Amino acid sequence: PLSLEDAAGLAAAYVRNREHLAPWDPGRPDWFYTEAGQTRAIEKLLEMNASGLFECHLVIGPAGEVVGRANLQNIVRGMLQGATISYWVDQDHLRRGLAAAAVELLEERARELSLHRLEAATAVENVRSQRVLESQGYEHYGLAPGMLFINGAWRDQVLFQKLLHQRPLWHSVRSASAN
Repeated sequence: PLSLEDAAGLAAAYVRNREHLAPWDPGRPDWFYTEAGQTRAIEKLLEMNASGLFECHLVIGPAGEVVGRANLQNIVRGMLQGATISYWVDQDHLRRGLAAAAVELLEERARELSLHRLEAATAVENVRSQRVLESQGYEHYGLAPGMLFINGAWRDQVLFQKLLHQRPLWHSVRSASAN
């Protein structure tokens, strides 16, 4: 899980991957790529985590360095019991199974939280990420026109979903309140 001590490692990962992530991320100010900027960003993420709306985990490479992030976000309780997943992997660590492992980690955590459904969205051009989701059993279910503001324009996103269980809602609510 993400902690304040990860600010330097995460800043270094973002610096290394600035161009790699640019097609998929919103424009970011220069301070975002510094240790101080990541400390500030992590503080905000940890506040969201404390509210139960968000969880952030780091992807750690073989040498112990940060090589990506995996998020369980927009956690919704009530009748939906769902969340959105997102992830990225360092450009020098692609095709090693880290993205698939990150998705598996998020699913495991979602099951611990008794969530029923996970969603993911990818840019239309991000075929690699679409293949990761498909390999993990996610089903393509649509296209969301103009869903995210990236690189100065509203961009279309391909939508994926995965149902984690078919238990009745009362079981999920009771299990989630026990955590």
